[in-house]
Amino acid sequence: MNTFGRFFRVTTFGESHGPAIGAVVDGCPSGVPLSVADIQPLLDRRKPGGPLSSPRAEADEVEILSGVFEGLTTGTPIALLIRNRDVRSGDYDALRDIFRPGHADYSYLMKYGRRDHRGGGRSSGRETAARVAAGAVAMAVLGGAGISIAGSVREVHGVSDPERFEDEVRAAQARGDSVGGIAEVRAAGVPAGLGSPVFDKLDAAIAGAMMGIGAVKGVEIGEGFGAARLSGSENNDEMDAAGFLSNHAGGILGGISTGQEIVVRLAVKPTPSIALPQRTVDVRGEEREISIGGRHDPCIAFRLVPVAEAMLALVLVDALLEGRAYGRSVAGQMGR
Repeated sequence: MNTFGRFFRVTTFGESHGPAIGAVVDGCPSGVPLSVADIQPLLDRRKPGGPLSSPRAEADEVEILSGVFEGLTTGTPIALLIRNRDVRSGDYDALRDIFRPGHADYSYLMKYGRRDHRGGGRSSGRETAARVAAGAVAMAVLGGAGISIAGSVREVHGVSDPERFEDEVRAAQARGDSVGGIAEVRAAGVPAGLGSPVFDKLDAAIAGAMMGIGAVKGVEIGEGFGAARLSGSENNDEMDAAGFLSNHAGGILGGISTGQEIVVRLAVKPTPSIALPQRTVDVRGEEREISIGGRHDPCIAFRLVPVAEAMLALVLVDALLEGRAYGRSVAGQMGR
């Protein structure tokens, strides 16, 4: 499926080396202030060309094709377009019939019977730019409800000191290798009562959204895996008359938001495209050795942060709109 959400629905389209990528947002309430200036800053944080990212020179300038009139959303579908400008498909000609280790080449071929070898096509991280654009629209809605979202990189290759992050990435580049990391995203101002018990838990929706990001291999909310090493007395969030005394739960209990800050961390795998020689096979099953050139991020974690922010925004706006649709108390949080 290429569509995310139930009440605030986002469909992304396009490939890494096609003419353009984009998203269609359906279900956005009318009357929300929205312009390119609300979307572009988030895209600028995700776009390539930075000192620790792929040198692919994409401006990632978004165009709003529909759904906005005189600076306000109309309630109709919002079409967002980002044109691909710096495409070098020839860099991938030698990889047409070879499976790249760590990539989706093999699994895509098994599912569809064919694949776009140009930068991975639809499986490329380039697709996430469309998610970020749609997430910016969701943030515009959330802002009206007093909800803000911010993320950061917490760890690179096992190092948690931000002053050493660049050294770890540079060292990997020098080896012709790549490194992974841990990203964190937080949502403040979230009202209590979002989400549903059992199968529609808010934390389940968040985890699914984050795992839908290509490079993410693990998700934890609040204390996460650390909770397995604690006792109940350590992990429980006690309360007094003023509210919660801690936030080990990460802002969600029983699948429903508590009103505390929502805290999510993501394990981001190392970039699979590396210059070091690796063993693989081609489409005929013959053993090959591969060394991948081209333009790739030595660490995906940095550019993934705005993608994680966007996905959290999409989950939360969907939960807010669900509350309004069913007449729940959280509907008042939207100021409508």
